[in-house]
Amino acid sequence: MIDTSKVPGLQEVSSTSREMLENVQQKLGMVPNLYATIGYSSSALKAMLETETTLTKDASFSAKEREAINLIVSQVNNCDYCLAAHTALAKMRGFSEADTLSIRAANYNDAKLKLVLQLAASIAENKGNGDTDLKQAFFDAGYDEKALVELIALIALRSFTNYVFSNTKVPVDFPAAAPLN
Repeated sequence: MIDTSKVPGLQEVSSTSREMLENVQQKLGMVPNLYATIGYSSSALKAMLETETTLTKDASFSAKEREAINLIVSQVNNCDYCLAAHTALAKMRGFSEADTLSIRAANYNDAKLKLVLQLAASIAENKGNGDTDLKQAFFDAGYDEKALVELIALIALRSFTNYVFSNTKVPVDFPAAAPLN
């Protein structure tokens, strides 16, 4: 049986993946274990990295809002790796520890972001079928179809990384996220 929890080194992935992971290392100062593991497939790694980059351009959601979405989706999917990584990133974006816990409970104190979190959780929990009333409230709050499609793309992207962790259990190389009470 293959040990799926083993994190591949740069010499254990294709030259295409190695090049992408070296770029990640230059940007982040490290290669996260989950990215290295996704690097077993250069196609999957490329798709993930390009999707992450593309969803930052002319985006409906700010970097801070995207981190909140990452947290709620990772909470729904019970992904310890992504909860740890995105808690750290959310704090770098200006959220406090208490904020990250509120976000993960879909009970953040900003009404508009809270609505986005509730819709994201509904979509993730219901295999893509977001609650109709939440979708209407989302549009009533000023979001448009572009924002809905981008929200779904962000959920799909984070679910992908959540599922990779769920099936590999690679070691978490970020400080553990605090448990929800």
